[in-house]
Amino acid sequence: MRHNIIIGSRGSELALWQANFVKKQLAKKHRNISIQIKIIKTKGDKILDVALSKIGDKYLFTKELEFALLNNEIDIAVHSLKDLQTKLPERLILAAVTKRHPVEDVLIARKKGITIQTLKENAVVGTGSLRRKCQLLHLRPDISIKELRGNVPSRIQTFLKSNWDAIILARAGVERLKLQKYISSYISVDEFLPAVGQGALGIEVHEKNNFVIELLKSIHDEDTYKAVTAERSLLSTLEGGCQVPIGACAEVKSNGLYLDAMVGSVDGTVTFRKKMRGSKNSPEKLGKNLAKDLMKAGAKEILDEIYKNVRR
Repeated sequence: MRHNIIIGSRGSELALWQANFVKKQLAKKHRNISIQIKIIKTKGDKILDVALSKIGDKYLFTKELEFALLNNEIDIAVHSLKDLQTKLPERLILAAVTKRHPVEDVLIARKKGITIQTLKENAVVGTGSLRRKCQLLHLRPDISIKELRGNVPSRIQTFLKSNWDAIILARAGVERLKLQKYISSYISVDEFLPAVGQGALGIEVHEKNNFVIELLKSIHDEDTYKAVTAERSLLSTLEGGCQVPIGACAEVKSNGLYLDAMVGSVDGTVTFRKKMRGSKNSPEKLGKNLAKDLMKAGAKEILDEIYKNVRR
């Protein structure tokens, strides 16, 4: 007996790459299923002329997909995990996380080999991310930031038609769409932390869809899951979202789980960064503990100030 599975996806090229990747991985492992992809537009796909930090909606790229899951219109929602809020709606679960792509951000500039440090003085750089803006200005306070929204190919095209000096994107999205010819340099995690969950795909399902939950075990990567769970726990404890510059990167090693995280002011003048090692079996605890350490170090004042301004 063949089972028909419907994957819900946003309509961008990257989102469809992600949905098709999951489709192919499942098809390789299971011969008794047929899989369709259903495109669903989210609020984040419709509002492209406003900065993410100003929209202030945690469900910006997920709400419509989750509504379809709850109404049994789709069986699986595939998300770039950095877009998935840390608190899921009731009756929905994160059933699987795929093996992570390299997590770095990349610089796309006018020539190969240009880095953040070698950009000309007072360079103009495009990004729609407060996390990137904060870390960039911390490293190079002379740089001017331009707001950049849209999918990966359209961001690159916006840059090519502009007089800007560079833009910053996630390595995973650029390489998945085979656009690496535009990469000028890779930004080391040591100097520039990625977004929580960056490079990983999160697969969300209804908690009662046992058949699909069982299927997804075959493409789940446990090390990636532990790493992103630590990162997401940190983000949840800090109550962070698009309006807060937060970066994090966790890695499973032979002697434990390592988490590196930062919280910064929007203008990059103040940043707090700390690292911590924890048990591979307690990723949530590690995330909470490091978040508390960051807040004690001074990040709480930054967060309080940002949230005060958001509520105005």
